[in-house]
Amino acid sequence: MKAVTVWSLLALSLCTTAMADAREIGPHIRDAMADQARPEADRGRDIQRKPDLILSYFEVAPGQKVLDLFSGGGYYTELLARAVGRDGRVVAHNNQAYLPFAGDELKQRDYAARLPNVETLLAEANDLHFVDQSFDRIFFVLGFHDALYSTKDWPAIDLDKLVALMQKSLKSGGQVAIIDHRAKPGSGADVAEQLHRMDPALVIATMTEAGFRFDGELDALANKADPLDISVFDKRIRGHSDRFVLKFTKP
Repeated sequence: MKAVTVWSLLALSLCTTAMADAREIGPHIRDAMADQARPEADRGRDIQRKPDLILSYFEVAPGQKVLDLFSGGGYYTELLARAVGRDGRVVAHNNQAYLPFAGDELKQRDYAARLPNVETLLAEANDLHFVDQSFDRIFFVLGFHDALYSTKDWPAIDLDKLVALMQKSLKSGGQVAIIDHRAKPGSGADVAEQLHRMDPALVIATMTEAGFRFDGELDALANKADPLDISVFDKRIRGHSDRFVLKFTKP
């Protein structure tokens, strides 16, 4: 990631305080959530994750093609697939390191039999290739911070290359949804590995440098009780961390 000055980070951090309301929730989103074929565990997560507001904010619509980047166990993949309908398509991406955490859940989803408009893709981030201007939406949920560090169990990711790929593969006017665990303002990349959090200003700086337009933040997943300085896996906050929801558009 390119260096960003302290002053520009401060300015971008201030920009993120501008909150935006979700649009009116369409029937295709309500129907996707209410579908009884969804796993019971997914429906139990809806209260905390508020996917009706999220999908509405990013104007997910029937017929769209969506990339679910680092899709994990597939909670959003399943919803997106139902919302875009049989004429739409969802590419559910994971890398090898994600599989030990998501493998059993993915097997239970059985996309091929249950959701034939889902294409699964197993690839390391640095090896991804997509057709230019092929996606209407890209969802990157709780994974952006993982691109800021590497360990023996997590391969290094060329973040500039990944963001450039998103830019090229998104259609003009397409949107990127980035949801992640919030860190304290001014936090550096080091908290990504330590706490699995990041300052949204770092996301905004990286995305706007790549040519995206920052179009606002939805505060639906905010939690002011989160101290922001403990791991998101800490039992006091796990599943209830303060999460930012940022919208970026390709001009």
